[in-house]
Amino acid sequence: MNRFSSKRWLGERISFLMDLTAVKKIFILAIVTILVLIISTGLGDMNIKPWTVVSVFFGGGTELEQLVVQSFRLPRILIALLAGMALAVAGGILQGMIRNPLASPDIIGITGGAGAAVVGFLSLFSDENNTLTVSIHWLPMAAFLGATVIAFLVYFLAWRNGVSPIRLVLIGIGITALMQATTTMFMILGPIYRASQANIWITGTVNASNWTDVYVMLPWILVLIAFAFFLARNVNIQELGDEIATSVGGHVQKQRFLLLLLSTALVGGAVAFAGGIGFVGLMAPHMARRLVGSSFGALLPTAALLGGSLVMLADLIGRTLFLPLEVPAGVFTAAIGAPYFIYLLFKTKNA
Repeated sequence: MNRFSSKRWLGERISFLMDLTAVKKIFILAIVTILVLIISTGLGDMNIKPWTVVSVFFGGGTELEQLVVQSFRLPRILIALLAGMALAVAGGILQGMIRNPLASPDIIGITGGAGAAVVGFLSLFSDENNTLTVSIHWLPMAAFLGATVIAFLVYFLAWRNGVSPIRLVLIGIGITALMQATTTMFMILGPIYRASQANIWITGTVNASNWTDVYVMLPWILVLIAFAFFLARNVNIQELGDEIATSVGGHVQKQRFLLLLLSTALVGGAVAFAGGIGFVGLMAPHMARRLVGSSFGALLPTAALLGGSLVMLADLIGRTLFLPLEVPAGVFTAAIGAPYFIYLLFKTKNA
């Protein structure tokens, strides 16, 4: 028990065990994530040394370096970080709540629902000058509503005296195909410019992100992730099964409803500004589980950092490896995630 430390707050009304080994790993991973952010900010058409990037963060550097870092690169990298964190935490919650290692927002159709809602929003509320007729601040809400509707639809259709892992995945794949068709319909009905923009965005890209996107996305994602960390204990209880969770005093259905809303809100915020980046919600929780174990108090922060780093690295590869072309980040996450999903599908024996 030397690796655990007991913590009590607010007159012992809040108490928990802290895994000191997991805390050390999370701290190291946080430093790695910051290094990835700095290095990614410095690489591109114009390479800037890491220490110069840090200097620009604090007001140093030349005017050109400040322009490249602050105006062109940093907003997209922050969007990549936030989107990766949101998708990873949402995937971790879904895997724990449904008790299914194959569950992730994109595989069971939640990402597709959010994507269809966003494309519909952009198509229906754009005028002939390709200008939005409503505030972009409503974009995360549209994505959230689309993700929520699909999440409950998939869960309802998969329920038959319980939710079978394989049934959930198969229904999710079918719903994902339906959402892709719906997205294509919105692209056809909307302005041509929006259609071409949506075609790249669906794959998952943070290109053309700006500080307005960051200011809208930042509070949405950070508040939801903090809320997810607070509810980590409920996810642990959900993993025990309905009967055990009820016997220890858990309100299973209420907690499940709240966790499902939370995961869809996270997916909606990520998809609204980074597109349909796939497989991050599948891979990051599994990677985190290998590092810190299955307790969600440590797993969710670890998955968040891993997810943010994965998307930042995917974006970095996409905008540097094939210069002068730029490949969407979602291409590289899918290239890694698809084989990993097939591996998990063969490994899963519970049908």
